[in-house]
Amino acid sequence: MNRFFRQLSLLAAASLALVAGAAVQSDIEYGQAAGESLRLDASIPAGNGPFAAVILVHGGGWTGGDKSGGPRKGYMAPMHEPLEQAGLAWFSINYRLAPKHPFPACIDDVMTAIRWVKAHATEYRIDPSRIALAGESAGGHLVALAAIRADADTRVAAIVPFYGRFDLIDDLAPGAALRSNYVALFGRKTLDAAARAAMHTASPLHQVRAGLPPFLLVHGTGDTTVPYQQSILLQAKLRENHVPCDLIPIKGGVHGMISWDTVAPDYKHQVTAWLVRTLARNPAVPATAR
Repeated sequence: MNRFFRQLSLLAAASLALVAGAAVQSDIEYGQAAGESLRLDASIPAGNGPFAAVILVHGGGWTGGDKSGGPRKGYMAPMHEPLEQAGLAWFSINYRLAPKHPFPACIDDVMTAIRWVKAHATEYRIDPSRIALAGESAGGHLVALAAIRADADTRVAAIVPFYGRFDLIDDLAPGAALRSNYVALFGRKTLDAAARAAMHTASPLHQVRAGLPPFLLVHGTGDTTVPYQQSILLQAKLRENHVPCDLIPIKGGVHGMISWDTVAPDYKHQVTAWLVRTLARNPAVPATAR
């Protein structure tokens, strides 16, 4: 582990002193859309705060997944305890899934969750200027897209996508058959002109601009579901636009952090240390706008 991440790990370890037991609440409604109740789970550190917070967005190919991590405690659940130990609040959200709710329902719900957390910042002892988004797989795509689509009400201070797909078109040829989850998400079976336009707009790689918050990309080099190259390409594009972007490669890591402890036992500390450092230094909202 290089000096940069060693320093970040020390920062995360130092923050353990802030933790005296987090209070976890489940199934809080953060909105309603298309007749569905949108719900999240929340973990708030003990103490007066205000605390930095991370909104967690699960994966599942935009068609499945759950905020709790499911029976195996996968998706974003492996990060729950490390975030708590680092003195960070977290909010893990469910969102509407395809094909019942095609794009842009999923990203609309992420934006709704950001507004809700900010609106309830005082109630949950959260600093609205120190909110990050973190997501894995489809959730990694969504948090990157949320950063790009943000306005003054939904801008956050940091973005952490784990093994996200950032170019949905990738190397698909015109007229190519689409993957089943893309069919569910966009309602198109082939890469025709309408599908290409929708997928281009939904691809964070093609929408990067200057002024975005700092990114930390985390990706397994052995991922055969979403190629590691997706994170390499996004990092290059972000840096071209002068957006700070770090990358943690998980050597030999496959798709899904649930299996990473054996190949990269320190990755959670690296992520939480980066969050502690970045959220301390990069307020997203001026005090007058809180």
